[in-house]
Amino acid sequence: MDDQYVMRAVRADEWEKVKELRIAALKDPAAPVAFLETLDQAESRTDEFWQDRAKRASHGRNARQFVAEAPDGEWVGSVTVLVEEGGIPDFFEWVVEQTQGHLVGVFVRPEQRGTGLTERLFAAALEWAWSLEGPALERVRLFVHEDNPRAAAFYQRFGFRASGHVVPVPADPASKEFEYVLPRP
Repeated sequence: MDDQYVMRAVRADEWEKVKELRIAALKDPAAPVAFLETLDQAESRTDEFWQDRAKRASHGRNARQFVAEAPDGEWVGSVTVLVEEGGIPDFFEWVVEQTQGHLVGVFVRPEQRGTGLTERLFAAALEWAWSLEGPALERVRLFVHEDNPRAAAFYQRFGFRASGHVVPVPADPASKEFEYVLPRP
């Protein structure tokens, strides 16, 4: 693991890097089982969309995007924490039972996989999630496509466990995503 990489939250003015990394993620061969968004959707979005995404993920309580930044400033990975408030319907139209975090957009460039950067990104994201108050997050969850065993194995090594909730993939209802959860320590 290279300790020269910095794990940090994005800044509102870094929207172009947010866009570049997302498009790189969606070009990855694993993208169809890792992300709900498609490359065509991302590439068709306006600059204003990316500016808003970076702004929303840089401050406040609702979301935070963390990046792994190389010494030369290149972003080599990312994960975003969305805060879901109890009693509010989520993306899948389930009513969220408890205030929780939801990890999305997990990506590390292929040449950096297996170096420990994903673990460091998760640690930064979870540190932020567990630090929230008013109300505190009771757990953090994520969803894993049935055809993404590598991701499922990583999440399990990190302490996430299958909850038993299964949802159809919106763009392919014949495929399933499994919810994994990590309770508050």
